[in-house]
Amino acid sequence: MDLNVQELSSSEKEIEITLRYEEVKNDIEAEVKKQSKKIQLPGFRKGKVPAIVLKKRFGDSLEYEASEKIANQHFWKIADKESLNPIGQPKMIDLKFEPGKNLKFKVIYDIVPKIDVKDYTEQKIEIPDFIVKDSEVEKEIKHILHSNKKLEQAELVGNDNNYLLDVQLYRLNKDGEPENDKGEKIQIDLTNEGVNKNIIENAKGKKVGDFFTFGFDDERTIKNNKNEDEKIKEHFDYKVQINEIKKLILPELNEEFIKKVTKDKVSNVEDLKKEIRKDIQYYYDQREKEILRGKLMNMIIKNNDFTPPTTMVNNIVEHLVKNEKKYSKKQRIPIPSHEELEERFTLTAQNDVKWYLLKTEILKKENIIIADDDLKELAEKEAEKTGISSEKLLNYYKKSGQNEKLLDQKLFDFLKEKNNIVTLDPEKLIKREIKE
Repeated sequence: MDLNVQELSSSEKEIEITLRYEEVKNDIEAEVKKQSKKIQLPGFRKGKVPAIVLKKRFGDSLEYEASEKIANQHFWKIADKESLNPIGQPKMIDLKFEPGKNLKFKVIYDIVPKIDVKDYTEQKIEIPDFIVKDSEVEKEIKHILHSNKKLEQAELVGNDNNYLLDVQLYRLNKDGEPENDKGEKIQIDLTNEGVNKNIIENAKGKKVGDFFTFGFDDERTIKNNKNEDEKIKEHFDYKVQINEIKKLILPELNEEFIKKVTKDKVSNVEDLKKEIRKDIQYYYDQREKEILRGKLMNMIIKNNDFTPPTTMVNNIVEHLVKNEKKYSKKQRIPIPSHEELEERFTLTAQNDVKWYLLKTEILKKENIIIADDDLKELAEKEAEKTGISSEKLLNYYKKSGQNEKLLDQKLFDFLKEKNNIVTLDPEKLIKREIKE
């Protein structure tokens, strides 16, 4: 037997195996005999066709089919003996065999690559420093008031923006005439920040049945005949007839209202603002954590890039494609082709596998583990909050995979501590990253 192993990449190898005929002769003959028992030809009972008849009818095809099966069997024996450690399903790419001659074949197989992970500490990581602005708090208060509004019929659009209009919208042609007689029925909320400013100004003072016009310029980028980006600018004019006017009556921001919307948590404006600020800041803090987590992962992958095992990548792609198809079907939206979905998810899957293997090596290298005391400490803390006994929580954690979540958090805390995390103004950071 001769072996020749070649490394195609850090996670893929090719082995060429040559077996002498004497090594496989008995196995191939036994396999041919086994398959012969399943063959039935006219004039012969099943399994009783003479070898000479089979040879005349099938030639060397039975031996060749048997050689492929024997080659697979020998590959796994060799893989075990030589500690090749293949993962997934190996692929036979070449098989050469003639009765009485050597059996020669090649197999490509994936392995878990050996990674000497490096440069995962003492790196500079820049993240946005999100700070709640007063305008964001005021915007949330405005949203709360509008969520509790009442509507009253009105005859006239007043000077404030607290109006809801049911209108008939007509698009005008170049001659200033409606493109069709029916138009389009829509509803316009004048308090919406996205509403065209011309609509807000031109609607003021108008009554039910009145008309007003507005226009806007639309600038966008398209591909020209040379497949180059080209900016175009178009002007559109519209005519609007008001069918109904509703006045938005906002509640007074008093103690009674504040207690109602906060379920008696706070009762005055200042405390309400503090609660809103705290909630927004909590959301921002979570975003910062996710951004930092993503940047740490990308930094480590970039500093230790390698080709991930195809088998592992394909398994994740298959899972993502299956979930996307299920989601699209449930939402009744068009389902992209299988090939499109595979292409869409391949990069994500590759990075997922890279991170999993790199993370495993870092945990091993830094001896980061979750001990029973860690789970016990968590269970005791949660017991105080939930009222559930720490023993029950501890058993639940051990069975529910909480161990893995704690391990991820411990690794994240380690990486955060061992790297230089710099917080910057979000707008400045975005501009810098766009330039880079």
